[in-house]
Amino acid sequence: MSTTEELNVAQDAKGETQGQVESKVNEFLSFRLGREEYGIDILSVQEIRGYEVPTRMANAPAYILGVVNLRGVIVPILDMRIKFGMDTVEYTSQTVTIVLNIASRVVGMVVDSVSDVIALSPQSIKPAPQFSSAVATEHIIGIATLEQEQRQRMLVLMDIEKLMGSADMGLIVPQAD
Repeated sequence: MSTTEELNVAQDAKGETQGQVESKVNEFLSFRLGREEYGIDILSVQEIRGYEVPTRMANAPAYILGVVNLRGVIVPILDMRIKFGMDTVEYTSQTVTIVLNIASRVVGMVVDSVSDVIALSPQSIKPAPQFSSAVATEHIIGIATLEQEQRQRMLVLMDIEKLMGSADMGLIVPQAD
């Protein structure tokens, strides 16, 4: 038996293999948009920056605020609050830009604030409720309920690659297979 096979067979105190335990947990960066809390796969996040006013682009949709120069890379900046049709959009000291690296493209996403990184097992993620075609849920992975300090937090988990790659966003060009 090879060393790799031995490692794959090694069991922890619960009787599960180490590889199985590690593969079950995914980490999500949680952030706020208005009163709602969302989560995205931490592996898509390149960095988190304080909000800076981008250079506006002519004829861009309202949710595309413009571009910034990030160490020589021109990065489009989107305000997800505007994209999701939220009533009030204020830029405060808590407003941040989450810089994402998706399909070899760098994109900035403005949110109200970043909360924390949360490790979730698949069992703690419930499927998104089904709505009529009037409500787009194809970008939602599921919903997690977290118990924290005697209160519940609901976290809407988004597939940020699907959202940024969607036709209405027009940011990520699908790669040919």
